[in-house]
Amino acid sequence: MLVPAGLWAETSLTVGYLKIAQPRPPTLSNLDPVPEDNGLAGARTGLQDNLTTGKFLGQTYELITAEVAEGDDPAAAAREMLARTPYLVIDAGAADLLKIADLSEASAALLFNVSAGAPDLRSGNCRANLLHTAASDAMRTDALAQVLVQKRWDDLVMIVGTHAADQSYAEAMRRSLTKFGLRLKAEKAWVFDADMRRNAAQEVPLFTQDFGDYDALILADEVHDFGRYVLYNTWAARPVVGSEGLSAVAWSPVIEQWGAAQLQSRFTEQNGRKMNAQDYAAWAALRTLGEAVTRTNASDVATLRAYILSDEFELAGFKGRPLTYRDWNGQLRQPIAVAHPRALVAQAPLEGFLHQVNEMDSLGLDRPESMCEVFE
Repeated sequence: MLVPAGLWAETSLTVGYLKIAQPRPPTLSNLDPVPEDNGLAGARTGLQDNLTTGKFLGQTYELITAEVAEGDDPAAAAREMLARTPYLVIDAGAADLLKIADLSEASAALLFNVSAGAPDLRSGNCRANLLHTAASDAMRTDALAQVLVQKRWDDLVMIVGTHAADQSYAEAMRRSLTKFGLRLKAEKAWVFDADMRRNAAQEVPLFTQDFGDYDALILADEVHDFGRYVLYNTWAARPVVGSEGLSAVAWSPVIEQWGAAQLQSRFTEQNGRKMNAQDYAAWAALRTLGEAVTRTNASDVATLRAYILSDEFELAGFKGRPLTYRDWNGQLRQPIAVAHPRALVAQAPLEGFLHQVNEMDSLGLDRPESMCEVFE
């Protein structure tokens, strides 16, 4: 509930951004390096947006940052941050997220996951102090499956990479296809270790020849290793979707509607590059806290968490619909863009995919599907 004018008191909020470096497998190409400030740039833009609103309301915000090198224990850095603030935005893998969430010092904290898409974090391995502004793998694959249904591309094949992220995406994709009444005709593992930059035109047609005819080829290549070399080299001239080609993403530089061009411009002006999905997740985490502080004029965890998970909370996320949190697992409800690198093709949930409560709950784990019980 919005606090009436005249009852405002000066409020200050410090937010920590903690990055836990994760091992990056070698890939065939380095054409698209991951920005050094990936995610953090979005948090900084969110901070500036909070400060812009806060200056009229007597609210101030501070962002503190820390990075843990690959192989180091994140617990010490997390404890140090938690000694300064109970609000942490965390870029880490699922295992490290759970390690931090389970710290005794974090029991009364509010943590935001801005990078891990593992569905289990929203199900059996959920934590009551951990919210998710990163879209889950299941939300992304459900969005893509809705597009496949709409286009009547129901004869499907899939190529799966060998990395853990590829396997997780493939598992989510299989679940989504079943959920929306689709099927995989065939599936192959990517086994090449040759330099596809030179051999793709010879190897990929042979590799895909035994798929025969199909409507679309799904790529599970979340580390972006081989997928770029599959496009336009397949034996059959068919659409490529998934990790490359037509992809379902939480944010893309090609989104311009619903006022998104303003956010894109602010981000580019502040950071000198385009906004990606992890930047957006970090931005949403900062803005979630800013919106909650604005509406409650409070800064304690209990008040802000209760408001964020309530029916009263809404975040203007430049996606055409107000964003809210699922009160059964802490996942931020959000439309998912289905786009290629040059344009937005669709935004899920698509028309016709109905839900008894909220159409955005057709994406990802719905309440009956989630085994998360700690939010109840």
